[in-house]
Amino acid sequence: MTDHADPRAFLLSLGQAAIKAALPDRIADHLPPVPEGRTVVVGAGKAAASMAAAFEKLWPAPLEGTVVTRYGHAVPSARIEVLEASHPVPDEAGLSATRRILSRLEGLTGDDLVVALISGGGSALLALPGGDLSLEDLKAVNAALLASGADITAMNCVRKHVSAIAGGRLAAAAHPAKVVTLAISDVPGDDPAVIASGPTVPDPTTREEALAIVARYRMDLPAAVMRHLQSPASESPKPGHPAFAAGSDVRLIARPVESLRAAARIGEAAGLRTLVLGDTIEGEARDVAQVHAALARSVLEHGLPFSAPLLILSGGETTVTLPKDRPTGRGGRNSEFALAFAAAIQPLAPALRDRIHAMAIDTDGIDGVEANAGAVVTPALMAAAEAGGLSLRAFLDRHDGFGFFAAVDGLIVTGPTHTNVNDIRAVLIV
Repeated sequence: MTDHADPRAFLLSLGQAAIKAALPDRIADHLPPVPEGRTVVVGAGKAAASMAAAFEKLWPAPLEGTVVTRYGHAVPSARIEVLEASHPVPDEAGLSATRRILSRLEGLTGDDLVVALISGGGSALLALPGGDLSLEDLKAVNAALLASGADITAMNCVRKHVSAIAGGRLAAAAHPAKVVTLAISDVPGDDPAVIASGPTVPDPTTREEALAIVARYRMDLPAAVMRHLQSPASESPKPGHPAFAAGSDVRLIARPVESLRAAARIGEAAGLRTLVLGDTIEGEARDVAQVHAALARSVLEHGLPFSAPLLILSGGETTVTLPKDRPTGRGGRNSEFALAFAAAIQPLAPALRDRIHAMAIDTDGIDGVEANAGAVVTPALMAAAEAGGLSLRAFLDRHDGFGFFAAVDGLIVTGPTHTNVNDIRAVLIV
């Protein structure tokens, strides 16, 4: 009997392995030299508190600092102040925390070192509006972006140009101190300018690009936001800025591909052929689900690209475009993926469908704004849905993945994981 004899438990073990591979333990391999002057630690993101705890245990000299993380994601820290705020929509606590972080950067010299601990979620947590914008304006921008269907790169382009700290502005505030960024990547391609909207690196995007994204996705933003984006004052620091004269020192301590590899090793140890599709899968969650379901069907019906048993893994960040003309249900992009996957395999003959199992989770433990990390699809779950008269298509039409999986015991609940390397999807074909 192989380790995948219990498919649901096996899928959950893949998720656990992916999360473990992304924990900030390896921060020890990326420590900068101790400076002659002060060491100031700042940071933001869902993993900021765990990164701060790991860093301060290893740092051999005095330090001070402040980081902000999502509510419920704090961990004890002896020397670094840990604050909590709202994600994905910013709040007053985030505004206050961001001001506190900037205050830490006042009066620094060239002998000082700023260590920035950056991870996914930092865009919303660093909630300081640019120009004359208000926190309400920032909330409106984030809400519009989350419902737009824009990918993470496009969303963060807009965020950079309405922020007073994103898009390299944190590094500019720290100048002339040396800035070293320790980052956990949650974005396809691991681009530091996209992770948490790149607060410590030069921004290659422009306000004109931000305006084009707003137009492309037909976002209805407050008039004050549009005026700000049309003003040269919204432009972010570029590579020629003095803060980047010595270059940008960014060290990635965890990446999505490493989590995929960890999950793949579990599959291979169980004797499974494992197909890794990559860590840069983007697009509408339901469209990505259709492709994964089509692959599973091809494996069972034609033995292509490989015959069963087979484990298919993928990573990346999908999107969910919400309708503006009708109410929607609850759930994040992983619940949406799982629901769309279940709907796609439902028409298959039971003999084939019962050989397919799937899982989709966000490695931070929070799918959207719900308490679940994601969801699992199993034959037992499909049977429970049919016995209960639940229409997968009806739930999918109203984007209610959370509601569906809550009704059939398909939610995956991990609680905050204190890391974030984006989504992991697994399809097991037995």
